[in-house]
Amino acid sequence: MVKESPIFSCTYNLLRWLIPTVIKFPRQHRFVLAQALQEDAMRFHSYLVEAVHDPRPLGKLNLADAELDKLRMHIRLSRDLALLTPGQYAHVAEMITEIGKLLGGWKQKYSQKP
Repeated sequence: MVKESPIFSCTYNLLRWLIPTVIKFPRQHRFVLAQALQEDAMRFHSYLVEAVHDPRPLGKLNLADAELDKLRMHIRLSRDLALLTPGQYAHVAEMITEIGKLLGGWKQKYSQKP
């Protein structure tokens, strides 16, 4: 399922874009905000992988959803601190929105089952 689901390719693309972008943050933000962004994104991806292998994945999907919310907040803070350009923010916000929609669909699939 990891290779088949679009959420995994979207999350991989997010990680591939995010990591090189945040390591360019100024030094005073690199060790707090950049690290938090990377950790949020990596934990999100880990929860998705764990959900695939869990017979009752809704708990892992809820944890992933919480990580996605943290990531959104840290991205917004990065924009507000002018660490991301408006174009970068628009790009990453679009990626996160798409991932959120895919995650919501996945969660809905399992929350409707008895």
